[in-house]
Amino acid sequence: MNNVIEPETENENSIKKSNFPVTGMSCASCAINVQNTIKKQPGIINASVNYANGVAQLDFDPSVTNLQKIRQSVQSSGYDLLIETAEENDQEKINEAHFKSLKRRTLLSVIFSIPVVVIGMFFMNMPYGNYIMWILTTPVIYFGRQFYISAWKLAKHRQVNMDTLVALSTAIAYLFSVFNTIYPQFWISRGLGAHVYFEAAAVIITFILLGKMLEEKAKSKTSSAIKKLMGLQPNEVIKINDAGEEFHINISEVNVDDHLLVKPGNKIPVDGLVISGRSFVDESMISGEPVPVEKEKDEKVFAGTINQKGSMVIIAKKVGSETMLAHIISAVQQAQGSKAPVQSLVDKIASVFVPVVIGISILAFIAWMIFAGTGAYSHALLAMITVLVIACPCALGLATPTAIMVGIGRGAQNGILIKDAESLEKAMKIDVLLLDKTGTITEGKPDVMHTAWKKESDTIKFSPVFFGLEKFSEHPI
Repeated sequence: MNNVIEPETENENSIKKSNFPVTGMSCASCAINVQNTIKKQPGIINASVNYANGVAQLDFDPSVTNLQKIRQSVQSSGYDLLIETAEENDQEKINEAHFKSLKRRTLLSVIFSIPVVVIGMFFMNMPYGNYIMWILTTPVIYFGRQFYISAWKLAKHRQVNMDTLVALSTAIAYLFSVFNTIYPQFWISRGLGAHVYFEAAAVIITFILLGKMLEEKAKSKTSSAIKKLMGLQPNEVIKINDAGEEFHINISEVNVDDHLLVKPGNKIPVDGLVISGRSFVDESMISGEPVPVEKEKDEKVFAGTINQKGSMVIIAKKVGSETMLAHIISAVQQAQGSKAPVQSLVDKIASVFVPVVIGISILAFIAWMIFAGTGAYSHALLAMITVLVIACPCALGLATPTAIMVGIGRGAQNGILIKDAESLEKAMKIDVLLLDKTGTITEGKPDVMHTAWKKESDTIKFSPVFFGLEKFSEHPI
């Protein structure tokens, strides 16, 4: 799970570092709002909120503030910070439920919007056409309620985001159309047409929901690298008690100094020492070397590596978040949540973008009212709605963090750990890459590709001999 809560770590200056999932964000501007809200709190050394993975990275002084105060500040701005262990375990279920709900609302919006568009475009003069479009558009507005809720929460705190643009444009189009459907004479008596824009409101909500659904699907795929790393650790282990009895327990129940039995083919569950037995262990996930390492008594073993040959009994020395595998997962998560230098520019643009767009839409409305002449109000309203809708730059705030997540995630899948987003951005300037061992970049599964004999007749004579020797050999080559 990409949004797993990492354990707090304390450095020499008593500054704590923590990662926490943030809920309620719907665009890149939301992440900026949450980040700025947290940074304003006393005791916060640094805060970085990544919209792509929905995680806040916090550095704070526990002597000045605590997690509850930080969470309350986030909640006051209309979002939430998941800080409880129980919430951590439920985060993946929350994400799945959110995606299913979004998918259902998107499909229903498509179903209701199609007849609205058909009537609005081709049968606009049909009897009771406006009332039919009104009835069909109302559920679509309800399916897109998340935009209005988000915009309202932010408005109460004098903040705006991309949802503000969607909410304003669709609400104005819908309410204006309802008024014209009920009171068409208001415009007809003034020599103007009582135009309705139900199809505009319905289509806008539907397309934005479709975009959100595709966005959520793309974001969920970026967590696959973390899930694969977590899959290196077994869920169950075999514990040996003081009486020598063996029984299965969950990996979370393992404590330091427990004796664990690791059978051939099993993954080593924790970092520890071999106390009995002898085997070969595949440690390629740590070292990159394909050749299994022999393990005897008092040799170190690491979580996530694979026992290949014999059975071993190990004593647990590091469990849970203290294992090397856990630190690798933490490093990947920290890197995926980090921000590249180019993203700071994106964040600055996104933070002022929405107010500027709203200002431009108002200017467009005023300009059309002054210069349009006949039907000025309808043209002015349509111009204002158009500016608000087409100016939703969700890709502006999503492209960079998503690219970072995908890049670092793909690296992790291939055994390459990238320190942070800045390192990834600077990698484009690399001209020469020097590696000190072939096992780092090869598959680790050598094959015989070609044989050369001094004489052709030696092929028939000696091939069976070499084949017989190799058949019973355990050497990787």
